[in-house]
Amino acid sequence: MSLTTPRRRRARTAALLALVLLAATGCADDGPGAGPNGSIKIGLLASLSGTYQAVGKEIRDGFELYLSTHDGKLGGRKVDLIVADEGNGAPTAVPAATKLLKQDRVLALTGIVGGGSVAAVYPLLNETRVPFVGSNGRPELKDVSRIWHTSYLSDEPGEAIAQHVRDNVKGSVYAIGPDYQGGWDELRGFTDTFVKVGGTLANPDGKTTFTPFPTTTNFTPYFARIKASGADAVYTFYAGSAAVDFVKQYAQSEIRDLPLYAAGFLTEGGVLDAQGEAARDIYSVLNYSPDLDNAENRAFVAAWKARYDGSPTTYAMASYDAAAVLDRAIAAAGDDPTPESVNAAIGQLGQIASPRGTWQFSPTTHAPVQKWYLRQVRQDGRALSNTVVGDLATVGG
Repeated sequence: MSLTTPRRRRARTAALLALVLLAATGCADDGPGAGPNGSIKIGLLASLSGTYQAVGKEIRDGFELYLSTHDGKLGGRKVDLIVADEGNGAPTAVPAATKLLKQDRVLALTGIVGGGSVAAVYPLLNETRVPFVGSNGRPELKDVSRIWHTSYLSDEPGEAIAQHVRDNVKGSVYAIGPDYQGGWDELRGFTDTFVKVGGTLANPDGKTTFTPFPTTTNFTPYFARIKASGADAVYTFYAGSAAVDFVKQYAQSEIRDLPLYAAGFLTEGGVLDAQGEAARDIYSVLNYSPDLDNAENRAFVAAWKARYDGSPTTYAMASYDAAAVLDRAIAAAGDDPTPESVNAAIGQLGQIASPRGTWQFSPTTHAPVQKWYLRQVRQDGRALSNTVVGDLATVGG
């Protein structure tokens, strides 16, 4: 039997006390949103793999552009930006969001490409009481007390263009899109409004044709259905690699002469480069175009082109605006910003100067009240681009 000397006992006690103090110090420095050396932690969740990888990259780059032009700070505090991969939807989005919210304990969450991902992450946001400033489309949610979006509700693009299509198509329109939350919302916005203003759907059952997501890469059988329906035009929503497949195959199909209208994501960003000549003349509706003439947009486009290739997209713009919203809100939240104080400050921001034009959050939906634009893919110098050809409705409220 060995005996512990008083000196050894004192040494062991001192060591244990030091460990306790170190743990306590670490906990004090790691409150909600607190990062190293007085910085704040912001979580960004976006599709950095899968069908919408290009969209997710734009969202990440837009947020990082704002940080790079604001000394890496939001609200005067250095930002520790923690980026996670949403993947193709809820199965990968939820675990990634769980880490950001519960392990990393971010001050606020931003990004998220898919509406289905938003719906799946929504309970986590309520549980952790962390504000979410989303930068892509989302479905309607019952409780938006901590949910804000700098982009749009997913049914709004179709709602904004429906009257224009009704006025310019002398006949019926075939509606088609991907079979998941975002597709359901995007197409519902168009079909409900289109029928309400007197339009006729060419779909035999009067309902949108939905294609399996993300597995559909061959759209030829669906084009045969559209031909058989006698449609005079087509309205659709696809994005990412699915948009490239759809547009290229459409241009080679037996319905290639039918006017094609779409939510702007069909020809937005890098997908237009991949589509090439196949995208010429497509009409689309979107809340942004890099050729909008206002001071904020000129500065945004110049900064984007100095840092990245090509022109900015609506995805990048909305994420840039999400950073701007958090910048103002964190500054207004005081010396010790918390998730609750930042959330309260967002609700008091009022009008926001943006590259898209001035907008503000709707008090009921927490999404922008904003103008939508009609665009057409036209020649712009040596390249094709989405050129604004008119204003559509102001939607939101």
